[in-house]
Amino acid sequence: MTRLVAGVDTSTQSCKVVVVDAATGDVVRQGRASHPDGTEVDPAAWLVALRSAIDEAGGLDDVAAVSVGGQQHGMVCLDDAGAVVRPALLWNDNRSAGAALDLVAELGGPEAWAEQIGVVPVASVTVTKLRWLAEHEPDHAGRTAAVCLPHDWLTWQLAGARGLDALVTDRGDASGTGYWSTVDDAYRHDLLVRGLGHDAQVPTVLGPRQEAGAVAGLGAILGPGTGDNAAAALGLGAGPGDVVVSIGTSGVACAVSEVPARDHSGIVAGFADATGRYLPLVATLNAARILDAACRMLGVDHDGLSRLALSAPAGAGGLVMVPYLEGERTPVKPDSTASLHGLTLDTAEPAHLARAAVEGLLCSLADCLDALEAQGSVVRRVLLTGGGAASEAVRRIAPSVLGHPVHVPHRLEYVARGAARQAAWVLSGEAEPPAWELPTAEVSEADPTPQVRARYAAARELTLDRTPGVAS
Repeated sequence: MTRLVAGVDTSTQSCKVVVVDAATGDVVRQGRASHPDGTEVDPAAWLVALRSAIDEAGGLDDVAAVSVGGQQHGMVCLDDAGAVVRPALLWNDNRSAGAALDLVAELGGPEAWAEQIGVVPVASVTVTKLRWLAEHEPDHAGRTAAVCLPHDWLTWQLAGARGLDALVTDRGDASGTGYWSTVDDAYRHDLLVRGLGHDAQVPTVLGPRQEAGAVAGLGAILGPGTGDNAAAALGLGAGPGDVVVSIGTSGVACAVSEVPARDHSGIVAGFADATGRYLPLVATLNAARILDAACRMLGVDHDGLSRLALSAPAGAGGLVMVPYLEGERTPVKPDSTASLHGLTLDTAEPAHLARAAVEGLLCSLADCLDALEAQGSVVRRVLLTGGGAASEAVRRIAPSVLGHPVHVPHRLEYVARGAARQAAWVLSGEAEPPAWELPTAEVSEADPTPQVRARYAAARELTLDRTPGVAS
């Protein structure tokens, strides 16, 4: 008899629920509901969306296990009765940027954070939001008896929200808080106190296949859940040697690694994954919107951009685009602008500009792979996902610029799929997660083009900031 499991993706924009065959991962049914806009949200809205998505997915009455994957870093504060103290500050709420700088300095600089925690705090990280709360809303900070993350809170709600000591999480999501260390595999309550001003209850960190209780009223087993990037890696079946590259609004590259990252620059965030390993991660500010901008400049759609780019030679005849349209964080050039280099009468052609835009995007992501390898990650293949992977030019040019075979899976809800795979793993009791086949649409291989990367690297160092005539 087919056993069903469910995976939840509670993301910034929406909640997705997939019900799948526990043995194969094949989707049986699914549902979706939207979340409110904004960078702070009442967690009750997530529960409303979850219930709606479950209803649209046909309910969970026949489901044997459930796990939740969720947006990382969001600050959910609870009082001693378990009530939400104030709307949750989400990962994309930047009001704690100043607090991040203060915290980094107080511990002794980025090197200290990297060596002790694995993550150098930026505004997205939970501990910085706690510091902001303590400084700007001291009454709310004083009422806070427990701190958890979005996926932790929803798992707790599914289990019936029975006491603060019943809160649970996993290594993957805990590693994005700034007060849980991938170096020690443990909470750092001193850093929690440094943020919030006093100690508080934090979720128990469960193992990757450890039960988190049962769904209240149904009896389905609950998995520990995890953060969205770790869930996506699990849903993609990524293992050591794999790098998941997602081309969305921002670019993300994360590698399943046997060793923790300790990047003093803070470019590589030393997260954990959902299997007991590590998931060092690098993000860029500019990704798919590079392609959007090139389409606007050339007056074509995305298919037209691909045709133009593929009609030009590798290296675009020497034309290089450094695509820092919104500044950049990898490398750290927040005030930089995008630029074109090598423009001549021969390269002043639509095809060359299209090629330069695609190669600039890919070179930026290749810089991310370099950063991961510098932290001990092994790269053998790239799993290419996100909206930007729909571009034929990106798919075909990627292996030559990235220097590795590129696998493009079919577009699925991989965070929810990863949560479902975790649920199936907990249900099975086996030592390893079930071996679900990855539905791959395309595999691309090509000879590397180091000359393209070399020209890009030279141009990258010439980028300008937003003050005319000032190099960044």
